[in-house]
Amino acid sequence: MLTPADLSTLLAATAQGDRIAFERLYVATRAKLYGVVIRILKRQDLADEVMQETYIKIWGNAGSFDPSKASPITWMVTIARNRAIDLVRKRSEASIEEEPEAMDVAADIPNPLAARELSEDLRRLMGCIGTLDTDRKQMVLLAYYNGLSREQLAAKFRKPVNTIKTWLRRSLIEIRECLGS
Repeated sequence: MLTPADLSTLLAATAQGDRIAFERLYVATRAKLYGVVIRILKRQDLADEVMQETYIKIWGNAGSFDPSKASPITWMVTIARNRAIDLVRKRSEASIEEEPEAMDVAADIPNPLAARELSEDLRRLMGCIGTLDTDRKQMVLLAYYNGLSREQLAAKFRKPVNTIKTWLRRSLIEIRECLGS
């Protein structure tokens, strides 16, 4: 896993047109950005489209990234989230008759068939997350599923950013140990 400093270095190299740095940046961040985008759009085809637009924007604007204003992942998540929200707003102008698939919105709780189709790894992961206390479980899900930054979590939980970092780190260690057993 790359550190924020590593990501900043990759963004700086990307700003200089370094395709290998951009590829490493993509590999390191695609899962997180995709998680944010799919959560908003709930459709793979739209999420794929937004992901492509997001990375095109990252490629073109890497030089404008300022590490004194935000962490690299926060900057990239913001681009992805804004793109996804823009698409939702644009698509909401269409009528339901023009887009019947809008009725096929994914439920928050999977139906029995969908639950059975969850991979064993995902079930194990969710079981391990379920062992965390309520606040830490919510924090992990908000950070890694919804893409909230540490600063946003600190505001939500009314705790210092360093406390949030520690809680997230300890939670991830507990999850990793649970998965290892």
